[in-house]
Amino acid sequence: MLRFQKKYFIPAILLFVTEVLIAIFLHDKYIRPYFGDFLVVILMYCSIKSLFNIPPWPLAISVLLIAYLLEVLQYFHFLQLFGLQHVVWLNIILGNGFAWGDLVAYTLGIVTVLLLERTANK
Repeated sequence: MLRFQKKYFIPAILLFVTEVLIAIFLHDKYIRPYFGDFLVVILMYCSIKSLFNIPPWPLAISVLLIAYLLEVLQYFHFLQLFGLQHVVWLNIILGNGFAWGDLVAYTLGIVTVLLLERTANK
């Protein structure tokens, strides 16, 4: 089950760098919140896939459910409930505001992953 796959590791690194650059330099209303969320599920997928030999569909659905769960936690102000709202890295990783558009961005990111996987496997 554990197997390093360079073809997923390199995109994961590139996506991580892109996400960091977006977080540091872009403070707009579209690219950072929506394109960043679109990319983050692809980053999660590639990161996991680079280390584990998991079939595309189960992994994609798992990543999507994790992203949805984190968004639901934001809806219920999870960090504030546990007094963690001042922990900067948790705010960055978990986020701090629910948005329906984020769920759409996550979904589109996973659909993109599955389409790319299907194309690559033909």
